[in-house]
Amino acid sequence: MMTHAPASNTSNLVAFDQWLASIGLTRTTGYRYRRQGLLNTVNIFGRLYITREEIARFEQRALNGEFARSVPTPARAA
Repeated sequence: MMTHAPASNTSNLVAFDQWLASIGLTRTTGYRYRRQGLLNTVNIFGRLYITREEIARFEQRALNGEFARSVPTPARAA
């Protein structure tokens, strides 16, 4: 009897909408990021996926402050 090592069930692809929801971004924002070239996705039969490498690249860019903007401090009421 032959036994096989268990196959890895972890895919390199994550559904784009699922990933957006997991980090709290709306579909509109995700699609805007795609259009601006901030995220690269994979289209498989009309469904969008993102690779784990692309997620890591995006997160690293965010941690490096590439997407940072200044946050205005509200004025105090007198």
